[in-house]
Amino acid sequence: MKIRVLWILALLLAVPVFANPSYTPPRGEWAQQPPEHLGFDPEALAAAVDWAREQAVTEPADLYQVIYNHFAPREPDFRILGPTRPRAGDSGMIIRRGYVVASWGDTDRADMVFSVAKSFLSTVAALALEDGIIADVHHPVGALVQTPHFAGRHNSQVTWHHLLQHTSEWEGTLWEIPDWADRPEGDDPEAWPLRALQRPGTRFKYNDVRINLLAYSLLEVLREPLPVVLRERIMDPIGASRSWRWRGYRNSWVEVDGRQVQSVSGGGHFGGGMFISTADLARFGLLFQRRGAWGGQQLFDEAWIDALREPTEVMPGHGYLWWLNTDRERIPSAPETAYWAAGFGGNFIYVDDVNELVIVLRWIPDLEGVVTRVLAALQQDRPR
Repeated sequence: MKIRVLWILALLLAVPVFANPSYTPPRGEWAQQPPEHLGFDPEALAAAVDWAREQAVTEPADLYQVIYNHFAPREPDFRILGPTRPRAGDSGMIIRRGYVVASWGDTDRADMVFSVAKSFLSTVAALALEDGIIADVHHPVGALVQTPHFAGRHNSQVTWHHLLQHTSEWEGTLWEIPDWADRPEGDDPEAWPLRALQRPGTRFKYNDVRINLLAYSLLEVLREPLPVVLRERIMDPIGASRSWRWRGYRNSWVEVDGRQVQSVSGGGHFGGGMFISTADLARFGLLFQRRGAWGGQQLFDEAWIDALREPTEVMPGHGYLWWLNTDRERIPSAPETAYWAAGFGGNFIYVDDVNELVIVLRWIPDLEGVVTRVLAALQQDRPR
């Protein structure tokens, strides 16, 4: 009998503890599993992380100067209107089935994330739609936001759908920045204000002025600061830290029901935007990988995942402020259903339902290279 017990104990100790597929990290904790327990070749995964870190760009550290040097030579009267923060070293996290399989750098430091903020903005729009505040994304924004911004024959045609897809062709000035001055096209500066406008929905133009208009419009209809809505509905329920901040510009304060509220920015093009840690980005990514569910609670309608992954007709690689792998064009090794948030300087949240995978990168510009190597490190899945 004693020999049999010892044999069973030895057998149990020899069997690895496989990852629980329903694991959800509690606030302040995040369990890590060895790579081999999550289907990875440990050496190949370590090599993928080493390669990623070799690609990191963290100098110059002064992002105020980096932003100015990048945009000021091309954009007329360019000004940085919101706060910035110097960047430190690179960091990243690789999550599979909810567990940390690899992490590096300072994952708790809240850094600027630039246009990754757009995917948070998209999520707030999803909440407004779910609550019935926005009845239909194809309705004109001006039907709810009755300000001069949506007056006139052209701007009155702009819908929520257009703003979420970068196809609004909205014309105007917001927070003292004209839409044409954001990434102006062509070689003749005198022609920039006279650019031809297309019918809303027929042309893709990546434009932060128009994205900031979406943020302002959501503030107008929700009647609450967007960071408060995001914190109460998304970030607190997923156990995010209290270190993240969502900022606007020094001139983007508006009156909402008798109080002054700052309209936030959808990126860091003019400063401001989202300041957030790698770990909090990973939680946000895991929420999307699990189609809006967290610990048995559905934080937003999972149908939003399908909506945001619907390719924009005139830009199939883009959805509702997330980038898509349509026809596997951007990352051939990844599933077509994979999608990601992307920000200036190499900030990414990669979401992969097929492989139950989330990858967060900070200051590492080559997303395709990293994803390709991480997926190559995946072996045939072991029993769960």
